[in-house]
Amino acid sequence: MKVLVCLNIPDAGVHIMKEAGLEVVKWTRDLPMAPEILNAEAKKYDALLTTSNYKIDSDFLRDNKHLKIISQYAVGYDNIDLEMAAHLGIPIANSPNAMTDATADIAFGLLLAVSRKMFFMHKTIARGEWQHFRPQANLGIELKNKTLGVFGLGTIGLEFAKRCQGAYQMKILYCNRGKNRQAEKELNAKKVSFEELLMESDVVSAHCALTKETRNTFNRKAFERMKTTAIFLNTARGAVHNETDLIQALKNAEIWGAGLDVTDPEPMDPDNPLLDMENVAVLPHIGSATVTARNRMSVYAAENIVACYTGEKIPYRVA
Repeated sequence: MKVLVCLNIPDAGVHIMKEAGLEVVKWTRDLPMAPEILNAEAKKYDALLTTSNYKIDSDFLRDNKHLKIISQYAVGYDNIDLEMAAHLGIPIANSPNAMTDATADIAFGLLLAVSRKMFFMHKTIARGEWQHFRPQANLGIELKNKTLGVFGLGTIGLEFAKRCQGAYQMKILYCNRGKNRQAEKELNAKKVSFEELLMESDVVSAHCALTKETRNTFNRKAFERMKTTAIFLNTARGAVHNETDLIQALKNAEIWGAGLDVTDPEPMDPDNPLLDMENVAVLPHIGSATVTARNRMSVYAAENIVACYTGEKIPYRVA
């Protein structure tokens, strides 16, 4: 079985596949392959270990219907046409829970940075604007006893909520398709409607998968329903929020601030007005960027392919 690893990922998973007897070739250049190169290269392999950089759409899948498995080096898989993969009988798998703590930490860090205007204040030092003490300037907001609303309370959302409650005794609300019994038991979390989540939360944090239902969820109407003192966080996928509407909501003081690890599009335009706003913190999609998380993602993605090769149950199959 020949495996193409489509990006220069850590070798932890590559070693696992080679030890299992698979022939593995890894793309080692810094930039991802061009779509036409990936399409041509995929025809030479039995399996792909891919990333969200690549659009695995219906055309690609039809051209490469010989593939025995596609394993995603990520928890999200919105770049893959699951319906066509299922039609062609190509198993799709991902790397879940590998980045739970790393991403929860990024969300928590963004919350602190936004609440105290940390990114913006750092820039004032670089511009030589740090002057005398001004008692009523540069004021942030405190987080103790505030209400956190989690949109998509899965493993990452739960860990983020634990951090918020542990550090600041925050009340936890959440909006999910189903109940999260663990969160209700451990954090006394309360399941509410989307409308109530928006209206009652001091912090609204998106941790959902990107689907047809969640795309553009946080738009003008959603921001209008939030408190003017609220902070919006997104560490899920950029398209969960409407960036134009978010910019307007911040300019019009409809919400207090925003922290983003994901944008739409990515990379973000360096002239984007969000980057110069006082109550905004933006990171370049680094939620999983720890040594531990990235190695674990490599291992999980590789385990899917090894299981397919050996005829065992694919551990992290999504379709």
